[in-house]
Amino acid sequence: MQTIPKEYTLLFNAMTDAEETLAHLRQTLIDAQRQAEELYLEQEVGGAIPQQTR
Repeated sequence: MQTIPKEYTLLFNAMTDAEETLAHLRQTLIDAQRQAEELYLEQEVGGAIPQQTR
């Protein structure tokens, strides 16, 4: 039976952790986008869209 060198185990674990962190971040961004869209639509339906000033 072969043992895996420590540096490969360390790298594999770091990559796995990074992948999980990125997946969590992606979901956080998707949730924020959904909430922003809902807020925008609520304003649009209510007719309370603010006018942009220059």
